Amino acid sequence: MKKCIMQDRACSNCGECLKCDLDPGKICDNCCKCLGDADYSGIEIDDILVNTETLAKKARSED
Repeated sequence: MKKCIMQDRACSNCGECLKCDLDPGKICDNCCKCLGDADYSGIEIDDILVNTETLAKKARSED
């Protein structure tokens, strides 16, 4: 079952995820006007969390 990317539920094929952010009456055609002057988008990473249990299991399996 496909998961909805807009809400926490199963996809109902409503088409909400296909709508343009600037003009909700339009289907997104990837014109990128919503990005403004940016030629890329990105996020800043503050911290990386590592699951120590997974690392310990991996180390034991390598021995």
